[in-house]
Amino acid sequence: MAERQIAQQLIGRYIRQLREQKGMTLEELASEAGISYQYLSGIETGKENFTISVLEAVADALQFPVKTIVSLAYKATDVIEVPKANPAYFRANVPMPEGLDLEHLQAAMNQAQAMFHRINRNLMLEVGKPIQAFIQSNNFSGLVSNIFADALNEQSPYKHNHHQRYPDLVNQSANDGEGEGLEVKATINVTKGGESHNGHSGWHTIACYEINEKWDIDFTLIMFANLNGHQTAEPDWEYVKSTVNVETGSQRTETYITNLFGKTKLRDGSVYLDPKKVNYRRWRQARRGNEPIPPWSIFF
Repeated sequence: MAERQIAQQLIGRYIRQLREQKGMTLEELASEAGISYQYLSGIETGKENFTISVLEAVADALQFPVKTIVSLAYKATDVIEVPKANPAYFRANVPMPEGLDLEHLQAAMNQAQAMFHRINRNLMLEVGKPIQAFIQSNNFSGLVSNIFADALNEQSPYKHNHHQRYPDLVNQSANDGEGEGLEVKATINVTKGGESHNGHSGWHTIACYEINEKWDIDFTLIMFANLNGHQTAEPDWEYVKSTVNVETGSQRTETYITNLFGKTKLRDGSVYLDPKKVNYRRWRQARRGNEPIPPWSIFF
C-alpha cells in the first residue's frame, strides 16, 4: 500500500511538471486525455489511483511515452517535498542551554527530517517498505533521538560526548569554559515527558514527532528544561524499577521518568510547538511552593 502511494505521488507530480512545462491547463490536458479535470487533479496530487490505460491516455496527450514518464518520475524523486520545521511554531523567549539558539535548532530539525526522508525514499524505491517496517516503535524513537542528536552535533556548538556517558552532547566553551551538557531523547507521545537511565541533573531536550502519510518524520514539539537530578532535595525524576513482561519474558531496563514537576518544566520550555498537532491546554502542571509560572511558559 505504501509503495503504491509513493508511486502515485512520484508519477502524478511528474505529470503535473510536464503539463506545466508544456503550458497546458488542467482542463486542456484532461480534455485531451478523455478524463475529468477533477480526476486529473487527484492524479497529480497523488490522491487518485489510476490504471495503465489512464496513464497511457495522459501520456499520449502529453506526447510522452509511458516508459519515459515513469522512468523520469522515479529519477526526479525530489518532487516530493522534504518536511521542514515551520518558523511560525518557534517560541523565541524560551531558555535553552548556553550557546544554543533557534537557528541551530531549526537547522538540526530540518537536517534530521531530511535524513529520514532520504532513507525512506531509497528504501521505498528499492524494497517497497519504509524504515519503520523494520524497527520496533521504541527502538525507532531511539533512532530518531540519535539522528536528531547527530544533527545538533553538526548544526550547533553542542558536540558528541565521546566518552559514551551522560550527557549525549557537550558545549565545551559554555559556562566560561567549564562546559554545558545536553541529553537528547525522542518520543512519538507528546504527553510522555522525559525518560532516562540515570536521572541526572542538567539540560534535557525531548523531541516529539509524528510519522506522516509519506512515512516522513514531522517534529511536533521540542521541549528544553534544566532538570534537578533524582538525588537532589527537590528531584524532577522518579524511579521506575525493572519489570518483566509476562508474555515475552523480556526485562525492562531500570529507568527514571520525569515526575509532574519535571514534566511541567519541560512543558514550560516548549520552544517549538505545532498547535495543529499538540493540544496542551488540558495538560496538568505542578510547581513547588510559590513558584510563579514563567513568562515564556505555554501556561502563562
